[in-house]
Amino acid sequence: MRIEQLGDGVPEVAVVGSIHGDEPCGRDGIEAVLADPPAVERPVKFIIANEAALEANQRYLDTDLNRSFPGDADSESRETRLAAAIASELRDCTVLSLHSTQSYDGMFALVDELTPEMEDLCSVLSVDAVVQTKGANEGRMIATVDSVLEVECGYQGSADAAENAAQVIREFLAATGVTAASPPQRETSLPVFQLGEPIPKAAADQYEVFVRNFEPVPEGDPVAAADDETVVAEEPFHPVLLSAYGYEDVFGFTADRIGMLD
Repeated sequence: MRIEQLGDGVPEVAVVGSIHGDEPCGRDGIEAVLADPPAVERPVKFIIANEAALEANQRYLDTDLNRSFPGDADSESRETRLAAAIASELRDCTVLSLHSTQSYDGMFALVDELTPEMEDLCSVLSVDAVVQTKGANEGRMIATVDSVLEVECGYQGSADAAENAAQVIREFLAATGVTAASPPQRETSLPVFQLGEPIPKAAADQYEVFVRNFEPVPEGDPVAAADDETVVAEEPFHPVLLSAYGYEDVFGFTADRIGMLD
């Protein structure tokens, strides 16, 4: 874990990148901001979380870090120990956590619960949607540390994801008063979704998906296929984090559209 700070004092705002070692956009976005640091009105800390997994270009070395919170400082697993150390560093902070995906080329936000604080933050970030994940967060930082906003920044390993990460960091710093910059003004409303059930994926040699993330899927429509086995929508839903190869045993998740954020 690498920690950098801008400004003097004890930070109440933090940015975390590369919880997963195969998602370098968080590290790259943080390094881009630190290479051209803004003037700050209040202190902020930056954490590049899983440096060893980044170096190995692996999602994790022992256990999935984002399934290991709140962690255990005495664990034999390095990621479980790391989770405890990160949680301690983020205590009492409003946190932006940067991720990437194999399912969506733009940016979208995930929150445990869309509180007024999270509404205010999401409304000024360059994201396409907000996903409330309450009830589906076992072991994740978003359920352990108060006031965490996750942003999926684009496709894993892409230059666009790194650029998006740097952009959303600067927007977040403005929104939290770390910098004096004015947050961007959104011209359109944000759709808000509640994350639902995982879509199981059977073992197969080839996978396909037939629908697009965040777009409505009617009951009975084909959703994905594992070899010749087709998954059909049992009821209407909106797909989230849906991809052919992003997860080992699920295609992604169902979600319900529950409103709009102005």
